[in-house]
Amino acid sequence: MKKKLLVFIALLCAALFFILLVLALISQRNLTETSAELQVVTTLFPLYDFSKNIGHDHINVSLLLPPGVEPHSFEPKPSDVVAVNKADVFVYTGKFMEVWAQDILNGVTNPHLEVVDDSIGIQLIPAVFHDEDKPAGSNDPHIWMDFANAQTMVDTIASALIVQDPAHTQEYLNNAAAYKNELQALDKEYRDGLSACRKHTIVYAGHYAFGYLARRYGFSYIAAQGVSPDSEPTAADLIKLVKQIKAENISFIFYEELTSPKIAQTVAEETGAQLLLLNAAHNVSRSDLSQEVSFLSIMRQNLANLKQGLNCEANTKPPGVGIR
Repeated sequence: MKKKLLVFIALLCAALFFILLVLALISQRNLTETSAELQVVTTLFPLYDFSKNIGHDHINVSLLLPPGVEPHSFEPKPSDVVAVNKADVFVYTGKFMEVWAQDILNGVTNPHLEVVDDSIGIQLIPAVFHDEDKPAGSNDPHIWMDFANAQTMVDTIASALIVQDPAHTQEYLNNAAAYKNELQALDKEYRDGLSACRKHTIVYAGHYAFGYLARRYGFSYIAAQGVSPDSEPTAADLIKLVKQIKAENISFIFYEELTSPKIAQTVAEETGAQLLLLNAAHNVSRSDLSQEVSFLSIMRQNLANLKQGLNCEANTKPPGVGIR
């Protein structure tokens, strides 16, 4: 009886050893597969979403900005430098948007890091400032709001992934081409949707983030603030804005994401206009990130609100997201 018990215990131990060995091998395989993924760190949400659509399962992409944080006022922490230093690819939109990116890069020691300035190859337009002390010659950094620019940005990211992972070159190229087709379709939706509008001026009670969009689709654009959300409009700016809204009989004022709508609400109270969201997609909330909101879905919601605000056609869909 004792001998049988010993045999049973021996078999049980062997079985447990085998199970542990299999689990260890699976774990090692998962670690190998994970380590084989390119580690990509992006600064802004459009770059995050573009990278995710190009890299698919071959990359692990992260967004440097915490959910809900406005990028113009973001201050990187030492942990952000560490995250970038461990990455294979770091993507940002250039010195005019992420003025803090150079501080991060100054602390990076990883010689193999591929640094991607995603404004390369894009014709920038002049920025609009309210502050006289802003430097002359600065450019508008919201380049992704022109969907032709966005396609160039996709190509730039794809090229960087290929440099670091040439084994998956064709997949990156195919994914980039497919996503560019989606951006082209979005561009056509905007051209068709904004082709027959009764109004041609949008009033944006936020910072100047839609210059590229206005230029591409041919409407006028008035912003209460300059290119930075920190550039508060003066009383004279607001009085001038209110007079123009009344003179042009403008019925809708657009407000921006992730910042207080106080300015928009003040102007709306003075003019009787209604409010609609116009989202430049710099960043997203924690809730939106968990629900996997996309750049394309944000832009389509913008189009619906623009069509309503510019009175482009009979709007049979529910009104856009508003706060009034």
